[in-house]
Amino acid sequence: MTLLDVSIVNVALPSMQRSLGASAGELQWIVAGYALAFGLFLVPSGRLGDVFSRRTLFLVGLVAFTVTSAVAGLVESGTALAVVRLIQGAAAGILNPQVLGLLQQLFSGAERARAFGAFGTTVGISTAVGPLLGGLILLVFGEEHGWRGVFLVNVPIGLVLFPLAWRWLPRPTAAGPREAAAGTGPTGAAQPAGPRHRSASGRVHLDVVGLLLLAAAVTVAMLPFVLTEGSGGGAPAWRWALLPVAALLMAAFVLWERHDARRGREPVVSGDLVRTASFSLGAAVGIAYFAGFTGIFLVTTLYVQTGLGLPPLQAGLVLTPFALASAVTAQIGGRRVSTRGRRIVVVGLVLTLVGLVGADVVAATVPADAPTWLPAVLLGAVLAVAGAGSGLTISPNQTLALAEVPRRVAGVAGGVLQTGQRIGTAVGVAAVTSVFFAGVGGGRGAAVYGEALSAGLRVSVGCVVLALVLALVDARRRQDAPTPAGEAPGPGSSTVAR
Repeated sequence: MTLLDVSIVNVALPSMQRSLGASAGELQWIVAGYALAFGLFLVPSGRLGDVFSRRTLFLVGLVAFTVTSAVAGLVESGTALAVVRLIQGAAAGILNPQVLGLLQQLFSGAERARAFGAFGTTVGISTAVGPLLGGLILLVFGEEHGWRGVFLVNVPIGLVLFPLAWRWLPRPTAAGPREAAAGTGPTGAAQPAGPRHRSASGRVHLDVVGLLLLAAAVTVAMLPFVLTEGSGGGAPAWRWALLPVAALLMAAFVLWERHDARRGREPVVSGDLVRTASFSLGAAVGIAYFAGFTGIFLVTTLYVQTGLGLPPLQAGLVLTPFALASAVTAQIGGRRVSTRGRRIVVVGLVLTLVGLVGADVVAATVPADAPTWLPAVLLGAVLAVAGAGSGLTISPNQTLALAEVPRRVAGVAGGVLQTGQRIGTAVGVAAVTSVFFAGVGGGRGAAVYGEALSAGLRVSVGCVVLALVLALVDARRRQDAPTPAGEAPGPGSSTVAR
């Protein structure tokens, strides 16, 4: 639900504008406000889940997301919807890191890889199928009020999920969020309970100053990329001055974290986490990849709907092959990452590049007088290749990045990974759409939009190339890393990730 709401709103924006009389700025915040609040709450919520209870934070986030979805579907003004979307994004930020924390807590070895494969399938489908589902909802409920169904569809899902989560998610014990009782993992082995994060005095410590500094740094870093109106004409020029401010806030955060660690307290982001090369490089791969692949859905939808004149449902169908291929290969990646390691991510990134370059060629070369179905079908075919690559990239990269992370900080590690992905998404969408709209200018027709799509896709290609370079660096590092004495590679060993 939380990732679907990143992309499903795009095809419903014209319907919202007509129904609510929303301004361009309000539409911007309906989309960007969600992403901003989402990214802002990920790391603090992951930290709270690690310290207290991932189950409790999951349930709180689920209830808040379901309620805000219901409110979003009933509002009567663009301003009210923008405000509700901010709160909904915060709820998504509370919910999401608990998922990765629980997967890290309850699974290990090859089983963890398969669990992340299922997670990767969810990410791939929810990101890519949004426009199709949005188009279907608009078709069923009509374009005047169909946008309300885009939000209200989350309500019955949330009502079903809550009792299941209440029944099955492991309950916290006195020792902390690593629940032993519920826990038998998938193999039947008990999940050991772990200590809460305590200071030298023995009291539970929550680094509030560090959380506030990190929240401020993430907010200021994301604002320049969410304060953009696509065409660039209405975006404030001063927004880029926020980037140095974000750098200063991040530096203050790092200094404070070191100070907190020297006092014997547990910082928000453990120094061991940052110094873990597999995690740092995996997070960097994720940032670059999400910057590259998420922007293509918006510009492709705009090309198909506005350039080719196809309705929302058919626009969504163009992206469906990406979602299907991603779902299939995510399962393959989850099973193979324990034996193939970083190589499977490299293969996935190469496939993604092949698909994006193919989409670029289609957009740039299909004649203007060709039937509208031809570029749509060709785009669907080459995006299927990119989707196959995406499935081999996202979940295996998550698995490898978290393979050596201590379970006691699994929630905050998942929050850091997803915060990086949200920042990458904001940067990528802003860059790709800015180039796209600059290419469109005031023109109309398939040829103009095709050239603009081609230009935007080249930005995506550049980001995926960067992700590929980082993955190759990590693959070489893992190859050169010595195997610990007496340790043989196997499903539960640290050498699996190589």
